[in-house]
Amino acid sequence: MEQTSPGWQDELYDLLRRRGVTQFAYVPDAGHRVLIDRALADPAAQAVALTTEEEGVALLAGADLGGARGVLLMQSSGVGNCINMLSLVKGGRFPFLTLVSMRGDFGEGNPWQYPMGQAVEPVLAAMGVICLRVERPEEATPTVGAALTMAFQAGSAIAVLLSQKLIGAKPF
Repeated sequence: MEQTSPGWQDELYDLLRRRGVTQFAYVPDAGHRVLIDRALADPAAQAVALTTEEEGVALLAGADLGGARGVLLMQSSGVGNCINMLSLVKGGRFPFLTLVSMRGDFGEGNPWQYPMGQAVEPVLAAMGVICLRVERPEEATPTVGAALTMAFQAGSAIAVLLSQKLIGAKPF
């Protein structure tokens, strides 16, 4: 039986596209499956598979320099891979938007996910990235809308943390 996607994920994709996001950088992740699949199917979007998350930081810098808007889709464990590259965002002062599917919180059964899951917010804050957390489906679209404004109008670095309450805990 095929699972239908939660409507909030489709709403997020539509919002991102309406607000000019054309580049979707990602490391494959079930929490971002709908966004990734929609970007891959959209001829007006560029979905770029990464070998590691920090490549996405550089890709978004290039997108901004080329006049495009992008988003980095990653899991919380990937935040640790980006720490050094986030200095590029701070030093280059370019807009940065990432959607982070969280692990290591509500209902997590994999003990290996807890260390980075718990470190995401303090690590991002230390690198000057503002974190907005989404716990419920009705918060997703307005939060990402606010993040788009903060990133692309104010030029800030923003991470939207999609909690496990929202995306569901993976069975382990």
